[in-house]
Amino acid sequence: MMDERRALQRAVALAACIPVAAGLYGVLFGVNGVAGGVENVSADSHFRYLSGLLTGIGILFWFCVPGIEGKTRLFRFLTLVVALGGLARLLGLYLTGLPSLTMLGALGVELGLTPLLCLWQARVASLARPGNAAPALPSRDA
Repeated sequence: MMDERRALQRAVALAACIPVAAGLYGVLFGVNGVAGGVENVSADSHFRYLSGLLTGIGILFWFCVPGIEGKTRLFRFLTLVVALGGLARLLGLYLTGLPSLTMLGALGVELGLTPLLCLWQARVASLARPGNAAPALPSRDA
C-alpha cells in the first residue's frame, strides 16, 4: 500500500507540472505565445485570466500530494473542473476543427490522464481506510 501511495504522489506531482507550466506560460506570454500575431487585447486578457486559473489548478493538485489518501473531495472536484474544460475543448474540436498537437495532447490529459489519476487516488484512499488491506497477490507456489 505504501509503495502505491508514493507512486501516486509522484505521478500527481509530476502531472501537476503540466498545468502549472502551461498556465504560467500563458500568463507571461498571453495569447500571442500560442497564436502569434493575434492583436485582440480582450482575447489576450481572457486568455491570461484562464491561464491563471490553470496555474491555480496545478498548484491545488500539488496541495493534494501530501496526505493524498485524505484529499479525495478536493481531488474529485479538481478532476471535475479539468474534465469540464476538456469537454469544452472537445466541443471546440467538433465546432471548429482540429487544433494543434499540443492542444490535442492537453485534451488527452484532461479527459484521460486526470480521470485515471482520480480513480487511482480513490483506490489509494480506500486502501488507507482502517480495516482495508490490499488484496494479497497469489504466490508462485500455488
